[in-house]
Amino acid sequence: MKKGLLVFARAPIPGKVKTRLAATFGDQAAAELYETMLQDVLKATRQLKDIEPVVFWDCGEALLPLLAERYRCNSRRQISGDLGQRMQAAFEEMFARGFEACCIIGSDAPDLPLSYIMEAYRLLAAPQVDVVFGPSKDGGYYLLGLRQVWGQLFAQIPWSSAAVLEQSLAAARDSALTAVLLPEWQDIDTPEDLQAFRERKRLTSPPETT
Repeated sequence: MKKGLLVFARAPIPGKVKTRLAATFGDQAAAELYETMLQDVLKATRQLKDIEPVVFWDCGEALLPLLAERYRCNSRRQISGDLGQRMQAAFEEMFARGFEACCIIGSDAPDLPLSYIMEAYRLLAAPQVDVVFGPSKDGGYYLLGLRQVWGQLFAQIPWSSAAVLEQSLAAARDSALTAVLLPEWQDIDTPEDLQAFRERKRLTSPPETT
């Protein structure tokens, strides 16, 4: 099974990324935080065996080759439109290129366990599973896995709200699709999310030696 991993990302430009973090820390600091998260996510995805990561950038056409060179990644541009339209188009492009199972993640969950991503592909290998969601604590999802595009999963969803996962699961049920959930995780959007991430990192880091 040819497996692709779509990473949705933005150029780390101050004032254009992580606005909720910027409200507390300032545009420059928020952009630097996002840059670090993006680098960590890309570094992690390169460790996945037999899975091809492709970064879909929300950027202008002229910026795409610069980002591809800077981050040394297979890069595509997101189309214009809402998040659902952009995700659907990215999935369609990947499946048209011959991928048989694809998952999409964001670029702001730097400590997402790779085992969760691998589990998504394992689940998608089962013919009775149509959709895999990775639920976020804020009511959205950090991962969506598919073997083909189901347009109803991308239409009339209240993106950036606490009802994203609930509405997406309802759309799957209404379409007689079998959806499976991964363990819950959380990306970093708010100062509280950042504090929780730092606490996780502190708890999992080896103790310093003297």
